[in-house]
Amino acid sequence: MHRNLSGRVARIAAGLLAGVALIAAPALQAAEEKAAEGHESHGVDWQGWKAGNQINDATSLQRGASNFMNYCAGCHSLKYMRYERMAKDLRIGDEQLRKNLLPAGAKTTDYILASFPKAEAEAWFGRQPPDLSLITRSKGSDYVFQFLKGFYLDETKATKTDNLALPGAAMPAVLSDLEGVKRVVFGHGESAHGGKNVERFDEVQAGSMTPAQYDVFVRDTVNFLQYVGEPSQVDRVSIGIWVLLFLAVFTGFAWMLKKEYWKDVH
Repeated sequence: MHRNLSGRVARIAAGLLAGVALIAAPALQAAEEKAAEGHESHGVDWQGWKAGNQINDATSLQRGASNFMNYCAGCHSLKYMRYERMAKDLRIGDEQLRKNLLPAGAKTTDYILASFPKAEAEAWFGRQPPDLSLITRSKGSDYVFQFLKGFYLDETKATKTDNLALPGAAMPAVLSDLEGVKRVVFGHGESAHGGKNVERFDEVQAGSMTPAQYDVFVRDTVNFLQYVGEPSQVDRVSIGIWVLLFLAVFTGFAWMLKKEYWKDVH
């Protein structure tokens, strides 16, 4: 009888364990899948980099204009923007414009055109560098931000560099003196956004700026390019705030007037 009782207890215990295992299996499987997903997504989320620029930040726009004229204007034009319009919108004084931003021989009424001859540009890069007047409107500010931060060492390329946002880019890493040179270690599979999965960056050569300083430099430049894509937005954003305030006050007066007219009806 003792043996029968022990056998019955053993069978009940085995049944309970089997039930627990059956109930816990889906939870364990979900935990394993989540852990695997976390392992696959581990790395650098370069496609999640955001420009975070503020179009109403005049100081940032002024720095961005200086960045563009010093590092970009040699190859890239802004064919819809005049120097005088830029100076007026960004509150850049005439003396400062002529001294720091206006190329030799150019007039304030000129459009911002690249100084690099077309034939030489095509010989160097295989094509003429594109005009950047509408780059943020066509590609988005975040894309331009990712592009300017996405250069990495690739000795198989003619330029010795490649770009995460635009693989095979003809443009070399012209800002490497500021950012430095980095090598990319790619992981397996794709990132959460569908692009290359970057495991980490290895620094090959340090730049003159810290990563935080370079982020500010790029953000200011992107901010300026966003302004160039729609110059009126600087005033439009400012005017929009006053319009919303006016509508809020007007709504209050309209509501009180409605109560006054309808009090006799009620």
